[in-house]
Amino acid sequence: MTAMPSLRRVNALYTMVQLTYWAAFAAFAGYQTALLLGRGFSSGEVGTFAAIRCLAGILAQPLLGGWADRHPKVPLKHILRLCLAVSLAVNGVFYCTRPGFWGTALIFLALGVLELNAYPLLDSMAVQFINAGLPVNYSLGRGLGSFAYAVACVVLGRQGAYLGVESVLLSHMALLAALIVILSLYPTFPVQALPSGTPEEQQPHSIRFLLRSNPAFSLMLAAVFLALTAVMPIVSFLISIVAARGGGAGDLGVALFLMGASELPAAMLFPRLWRHLGSRGMMVLSVAFMAAKPLVFLLSPSLSLLLLVQPIQMLGYGLFTPASVYYANENVPAADRVRGQAVMMMASNGLGGMAGNLIAGYAIDLGGVNFMLGLCGAIGALGLVLALLAARLHRRTR
Repeated sequence: MTAMPSLRRVNALYTMVQLTYWAAFAAFAGYQTALLLGRGFSSGEVGTFAAIRCLAGILAQPLLGGWADRHPKVPLKHILRLCLAVSLAVNGVFYCTRPGFWGTALIFLALGVLELNAYPLLDSMAVQFINAGLPVNYSLGRGLGSFAYAVACVVLGRQGAYLGVESVLLSHMALLAALIVILSLYPTFPVQALPSGTPEEQQPHSIRFLLRSNPAFSLMLAAVFLALTAVMPIVSFLISIVAARGGGAGDLGVALFLMGASELPAAMLFPRLWRHLGSRGMMVLSVAFMAAKPLVFLLSPSLSLLLLVQPIQMLGYGLFTPASVYYANENVPAADRVRGQAVMMMASNGLGGMAGNLIAGYAIDLGGVNFMLGLCGAIGALGLVLALLAARLHRRTR
């Protein structure tokens, strides 16, 4: 019998990891548009930089996930600490310099490789223990992480108003340093608890195999890509949406808080909904609300209404985050679970975020905020159609 660490210790430290990671994420992703616009870049260029950051994650996530699957004896927290340490140095360069277009693009490329890669690996740190029989409360930890994102947005919004938006980068670096320390304290997954079996049974497969062997999984990935293409630009360009409804920088922090805080109730609701709908049903539900989000924003003509509808995030991206983790874990072979999480993240926050930010930035330059929201709504509707088809195909192949 393999000795496992205390469930209380794993839950407590995993929650701290999620709290710190998402606060750091808020410090950069939540304010990157305001920072870059302040440095003189256009909305189209800002969208390009955000897309480059996502593209870097797309290219790096499956490679790093595959390497982790092939070397299961290397603790995931060691991989994460190395990535974050290098990211800390890159952030220092970005703060101390004012690079032009290509220099900024290179920095965003590096940050995509180093920080976005943390997302699926953080999920896998919990999934490893769950698959070994330790009931880590992933959904609560992730939900509290979203709440930390929301609180950080308000605090950092105040900080940006008093000290300038550039100061937010200093907070981002401090949070990265804290995360490295917390990861050092997080329990190492015991090697003895790794799945047993013949080498052939445990040999990781290629991404191509994962996609070709499970058409329903592949179709759901396409649905997720379109849903995230529709919804990710709303976060990246929320400052533009708020400004179009008569708000300012202070209102951005409130909007981000309401959006992020709504994900905590979603995490608390998730276990009950999951028991009734399963991970596939949860995926369809979350895609439906992500598709609706840009249309709801489009139909909100005032700032007060815009703030009022922010909690739609609860049933959209708030449910999608835990649902996608469980869905990928249930629909790929055991030997590919780290890569499976990476592929899901590649299709959603990676490819979806890249395409959405690239399209949205130029859509705003071309036709304004409402044009961008209408376009995102149409893309999300197509994603919902594919999610329904994927769920139907799953039922046929069961």
